[in-house]
Amino acid sequence: MRARRAFAAWSIATAALALGGCATVAGGTPGDPLEGFNRAVFAFNERLDSALIKPVATGYQTVLPQFVRNRIDNFFDNFHDGWSAVNQLLQGKPSAALEMGLKFGVNTVFGFGGFVDVAGSAIERRSEDFGQTLGRWGIGPGPYLVLPLLGPSTVRDTAALGLDLRATPEAFVDRRPERWGLVTVHLISARARLLSTTRLIDELALDKYALIRDGYLARRRSLVYDGNPPEDPDPDDSGPTQAAPSQ
Repeated sequence: MRARRAFAAWSIATAALALGGCATVAGGTPGDPLEGFNRAVFAFNERLDSALIKPVATGYQTVLPQFVRNRIDNFFDNFHDGWSAVNQLLQGKPSAALEMGLKFGVNTVFGFGGFVDVAGSAIERRSEDFGQTLGRWGIGPGPYLVLPLLGPSTVRDTAALGLDLRATPEAFVDRRPERWGLVTVHLISARARLLSTTRLIDELALDKYALIRDGYLARRRSLVYDGNPPEDPDPDDSGPTQAAPSQ
């Protein structure tokens, strides 16, 4: 638990230092004023993924049958369902909170701790996190950030990370070996789920960093507004044109 809190605090501190160090750099991409810093972290993450995480995730996918991988994914998803219910309640959406709480309860009790998704499609999964809750109450995303190992984020989502990390199964395990074992399995299973997606991105993207950044920001904005975000103001629209005075 201490290590997880320390890592979250370190990520926030890194973001703050980056903001301070890069605030005077001109010409950044809108929404990504820290692009130089972010690209450096992105390159580090790519090297780490290529050398270690992706090969392990590929082996995990090859060795374990789909049935077993599904059970592991269900276990971690079930924890997130419980946290989603809490966030939906904090966002003032009691009906959605009740549904997700029911899904979490049914799968925990009758699905052997969440390994089996008993509720299935009968209760739609609507995932929420604390970053979305902050956005729901008017806190803007702030600059885009790439965090070491964790990847795409924003200042708002990074600030929410401490609470989000405490709502994972590994946060409830006190003994260090078991805790880090769960952290490792969680990371590998999440990476294995993304193998086909990242393979497609590698094949199609001319600028992988920009594609992931733009996709992340668009998706997060859509999630905050429950799939119906307001239209961005048109920068070329300077308002109604006044009629020329009559001569």
